[in-house]
Amino acid sequence: MTAGNTTEPGTTMSDDKPFRWTFTAPLLLGSTLNPINSSMIATGLVGIGVDFHSGPGTTASLISVLYLCSAVMQPTMGKLSTIFGPRRVFLAGILILLAGGVIGTLAPAFGFLLLSRALIGVGTSAAYPTAMALVRRRADSVGMGVPSRVLGNFSIASQVTAVFGLPLGGVLAGAFGWRALFAVNIPLALITLVATLLGVAKDAPILRRDRGGLVRSLDIPGIVLFAGTIVSLLLFLSSLAAPVWWLLAVVVALGAALVFWERRASRPLIDVRMLARNRPLQRTYLRQTLVALGIYATLYGTSQWMEQSAGLSASAVGLILLPLFGISIVIARVVSGRGWVRWPLILAAVAMVLSSAVMLVITSGSSVYVLIGMSLLLGFTNGFSGFANQATLYVQTPADEIAVASGLYRTFAYIGAIFSSSLIGISFGPAATDAGLHALAWVLGGLGVAVLVLTVLDRSIPIVAEK
Repeated sequence: MTAGNTTEPGTTMSDDKPFRWTFTAPLLLGSTLNPINSSMIATGLVGIGVDFHSGPGTTASLISVLYLCSAVMQPTMGKLSTIFGPRRVFLAGILILLAGGVIGTLAPAFGFLLLSRALIGVGTSAAYPTAMALVRRRADSVGMGVPSRVLGNFSIASQVTAVFGLPLGGVLAGAFGWRALFAVNIPLALITLVATLLGVAKDAPILRRDRGGLVRSLDIPGIVLFAGTIVSLLLFLSSLAAPVWWLLAVVVALGAALVFWERRASRPLIDVRMLARNRPLQRTYLRQTLVALGIYATLYGTSQWMEQSAGLSASAVGLILLPLFGISIVIARVVSGRGWVRWPLILAAVAMVLSSAVMLVITSGSSVYVLIGMSLLLGFTNGFSGFANQATLYVQTPADEIAVASGLYRTFAYIGAIFSSSLIGISFGPAATDAGLHALAWVLGGLGVAVLVLTVLDRSIPIVAEK
């Protein structure tokens, strides 16, 4: 059972505007729903704990369940889109999100909230990989190379929602209670659903096959093995302060079984043969993991340090970090507008090294202006790497693999994000001290050097994305 591409309305070879806002807006909105749900729930955990008589450890599971579901389902949804069509899977994800929003809004017990967050994680995971497949389909239909401005918009949208999620959650929870954090998904899902139906061309009809052919196409054993590998890996990485070594053995066993199965599957979830041959794509995934690890570790590590050691309020910390996101957005727009790829990746690595140098000289008595400078340097890393890594992935991936490859791209970012929590715990120990911050700075510098070497020695990275 396969779903081929269909001719996009309004995108003939002579059309100079294939990416109108009616097409890109629902895809961008859908792709922001995962990061915005990841961040805004933090503002409602206390209220949820009070209403359901649950402690911080229990309520924190609402964060981890979405991360785990997202890490597993991003490439899985990409795989489903190659069988049923990216638009169909995108719409199915929005409907799953809608169900999750309704269940969370009406939840009579904490277990329903866990179910809701799992559904939200699954539903929102469909958006990014299918959106990338839809963008690739439209670009190929008009003979376009890399749609730099569109990819830049995806990078900017994810950065905007990283800023917008917490304040939005705070307003909603403060004005209407924590249930509003789930209810807001209902109108967002409906708007995205209608906009997609109106602005995104239908997939080609699905070719009917026998049930056995469908099962082989789905690669259910591959999905199960991938899920087990990723979940056990993320659980191991999240507990490195006190390692659970048997989990590492599980990761190795499941990972080996996954590779063994996928090498023999007729339509694998992860084309390990292609991935083994595609060394540039491997380096892109590794670079994405290292950048995400560095950014998240520094962002959350310095936030804790500024509150505990520097004695700054939460609002002051937010204002200090605000330039990070502002400069990221500006740089992403400039870089994507010109299609620059190679030099932004090099500059991102240099900015990571410079950020670590500033962190090494910071103490609890340092001026707030030094802290803002560090925030700006980290913003350079974020802004330079976001679009450039996406564009590199785009040119290194075959068209029929772009959905799964994009999903894996997000999965590797989640690995870096979750690993960062353990890295912070190891660096700081029981308290966020100056010494712990300096230890974190050395790690950040090492990550920056690693990204720099990966980029400089990789001659496959284009200087400019072909448009």
